[in-house]
Amino acid sequence: MIAFRTVAKALLIVGGLALVGGCSGGGGADSETNVKTTTQGQELLDLKAALDAGALTQKEYDEQREKILDRD
Repeated sequence: MIAFRTVAKALLIVGGLALVGGCSGGGGADSETNVKTTTQGQELLDLKAALDAGALTQKEYDEQREKILDRD
């Protein structure tokens, strides 16, 4: 059960991360691109599914939910 919880948490974290890339060309100019691959609603649905599956405690769910809702 602990392994499942660890894997589920890792998937939530990885799924919620934005991809960041840089470009070092162009005369030393740096550029950064953020790509969001999931919607806020989908993240909340996935988080609720993790709670319902027992992968998260209620406290962990509440903390992650607030982080999702506080992002722009």
